[in-house]
Amino acid sequence: MRHRFHSLCPYFAMFPETFVEAWINRVVPKGATVLDPFCGRGTTPFQALLMGREAVACDINPVAYCVTRAKTNPPGVSNLRRRLSVLAGKYDGRRVAQQRTQLPEFFHHAFHQETLGQILYLRRTLRWRKSATDCMLAALVLGSLHGESLKSSAYFSNQMPRTISLKPAYAVRFWRKRRLEAPQRDVFSLLSDRIDFRYVSEPPVLRAEVLQADMRELPRLLHARGNTIRHVITSPPYFDITNFEEDHWLRLWFLGNAPHPTYRKLSRDDRHSSPTRYWQMICDFWRSLGQILGSKAQVVIRLGAKGEDPERVAKRLLAAGVFSGRRVELVGDFEVSDIRNRQTDSFRPGSSGCLREIDFHFSVA
Repeated sequence: MRHRFHSLCPYFAMFPETFVEAWINRVVPKGATVLDPFCGRGTTPFQALLMGREAVACDINPVAYCVTRAKTNPPGVSNLRRRLSVLAGKYDGRRVAQQRTQLPEFFHHAFHQETLGQILYLRRTLRWRKSATDCMLAALVLGSLHGESLKSSAYFSNQMPRTISLKPAYAVRFWRKRRLEAPQRDVFSLLSDRIDFRYVSEPPVLRAEVLQADMRELPRLLHARGNTIRHVITSPPYFDITNFEEDHWLRLWFLGNAPHPTYRKLSRDDRHSSPTRYWQMICDFWRSLGQILGSKAQVVIRLGAKGEDPERVAKRLLAAGVFSGRRVELVGDFEVSDIRNRQTDSFRPGSSGCLREIDFHFSVA
């Protein structure tokens, strides 16, 4: 059975754990450490732990950090249930009533008023950066914060995609036109159900090191490890495909960000539309790896392609590898796969977004 932590929080532009599993079996020996500098929802580090490997994960975005840390450093289920019970017992909707009325119009269409009050309470109360228990509860909230509520009772919101947050003005028009009203959900009961569902799978014994940081900071942050990392499995942001801050603005709001979409406030690498700037980022990525990795390292990279020639992408990646200061070689042929059942099709039918993905395997001397 697929481990139920994998789907803890649906994500746009995510790769399946089978991709990580296959590459770990091919290039990562037991007991070795796997690094993902763009960890997203934590698929690489979590799968590595499940397969008996150590893991280091990094991402600059709070949603990615929260979800990855929850999956790879989970609390015991009894502690989680106890904390949720305490939170539910202390909830008093009157204490968040004024804060609720001050939110933009979107929130009053997106959530039933009682549900919104409970969400606001948890947003204010959870210490997700300091407590592993609160981090898991926050991640569970993120996974249920919005989704296809007409099909499932597992989501708090009015009808929305589960992978991205709709823009406020568009969402309000969508709901009004269809006369859709937010369902009343008891957040505490739903979270209790989610705990039962997720913890059917036994958490991994190992724990990962998870960093919220720009990948350019990794040489400083991992200096104490002394070039002991020799395996990287990662997927840098795809060129001109998605704005993370915009797509996850509602989840970011729950973690303390603004109650509206923001742009390029959290990351300098959010949706590069300039090829020059994008490949500068890839050069910086290789520069960081050059200072981190031990000898005879293996680097697996998955990139998305929108009208790009895979051969040309391979040449650019090799050229960027020069910035590592190491000898970088492509191992074997790159692998190209079409993206089937694209998440974009569910909310932007007929869009011409990312159509295929390319996997590259490099050796770093």
